[in-house]
Amino acid sequence: MYVVNRYIDEGVAELVPGVLFIDEVHMLDMECFLYLNRVLESSLSPIVIFATNRGFCNVRGTDMNRPHGIPVDLLDRLVIIRTQTYDVADMIKILALRANVEDLVIDDESLAYLGDIGLQASSRHAVQLLSPSSIMAKMNGRDNICKADIEEVKALSMDAKSSARLLQAQQEKYIS
Repeated sequence: MYVVNRYIDEGVAELVPGVLFIDEVHMLDMECFLYLNRVLESSLSPIVIFATNRGFCNVRGTDMNRPHGIPVDLLDRLVIIRTQTYDVADMIKILALRANVEDLVIDDESLAYLGDIGLQASSRHAVQLLSPSSIMAKMNGRDNICKADIEEVKALSMDAKSSARLLQAQQEKYIS
């Protein structure tokens, strides 16, 4: 607590009301969690939202293995909301919205194909295929993305899960 108070006194840290969103919370270390505990006890306590996709892992900088990499004293104070994965219909809606935001023209068959990719890999990976597929379509003389463009881009890239499996299978080829 002394470190947190000192940071506030020195102006290194500041407590302001509002919402604090922390993605990849498992990447925080004990000093950060100490600060967050202090913030939550303040009269100006913000609404704090943590996001993580980790199960049990070490609290960074320690040998403590805890759920989500969060110290138990802080974990006990949280409301944990389990999220569900998207189904293919939701995935297609998200991809269609993203294509619309980026002013990309894509047919229904291609959206469905991307939706299937999103279910197999991740929604992030499916969304990331949109822009290069658009470039591929333009290189092929079209303004609209078709399934063939997505297939070509997919063949040139790899999602995080596939990459991790490949590295695991070929780990003897890499420096450890």
